[in-house]
Amino acid sequence: MSKEKYTPRLREKYNKEIITKLGDAFKITNKMRVPKIVKISINMGLGDAKDNKNSLKQAVDELTNITGQKAVITRAKKAISNFKLREGDPVGTKVTLRGNMMYEFLDRLISIATPRIRDFRGFSSKGFDNFGNYNFGITEQIAFPEIDYDKVNTIRGMNLTIVTTAENAEESHALLKMFGFPINDIKKNKKDLVHEEK
Repeated sequence: MSKEKYTPRLREKYNKEIITKLGDAFKITNKMRVPKIVKISINMGLGDAKDNKNSLKQAVDELTNITGQKAVITRAKKAISNFKLREGDPVGTKVTLRGNMMYEFLDRLISIATPRIRDFRGFSSKGFDNFGNYNFGITEQIAFPEIDYDKVNTIRGMNLTIVTTAENAEESHALLKMFGFPINDIKKNKKDLVHEEK
């Protein structure tokens, strides 16, 4: 099978099902306006990156294995004396996924990684901003099957950001839920509840 003809499962689901359902739910007539995922950024911060080169190298290798894309080292943009940090010092590693690799990672995250998280009850809905983006964290990299548990020297967490074209939190929440993303429902504030009762 050629790479040109291959379409990830979630990308196909979006094109065949989600566009129509999401458009109907929010009364969006223009298909180009229907929210979609643009990219997924994964960041792994390391407090000892400056002093422990082996830890930094392993973090880069682990994030590369998890995402399938070469991770890059993030460096301090400015010096912070309290943390003994100089400008340009390594502080972690990151990957930004787009296109087919983004959909493949999202599929593995939903169907394989999240069921392996201890005491998992769904991601919090508080991670949405007003620009259609969703931020959340995973406390242990060993939730991903690509990580060889016997070779792990320390447990590392990571922060993930799903960037969408949604115009508000409700649209991005609905988009992720339709993909099957294990996220809790958005809790409405008291003002919204009073307004609905009236």
